[in-house]
Amino acid sequence: MSPPAIHRWIKTDCGRAKFAELGGKPGVLAKLRLSWFVIIAALRDWRLPPN
Repeated sequence: MSPPAIHRWIKTDCGRAKFAELGGKPGVLAKLRLSWFVIIAALRDWRLPPN
């Protein structure tokens, strides 16, 4: 089974854990924060090698 597509953009274990935590919260503000987190995490992890 292949990993989720988001693992292509968020490469660190702590980032993936935070993504799972934020993704489980309901609400519009939670989804906005999740989107913001994905953008920042993808930019920070861009230069890291894939896991």
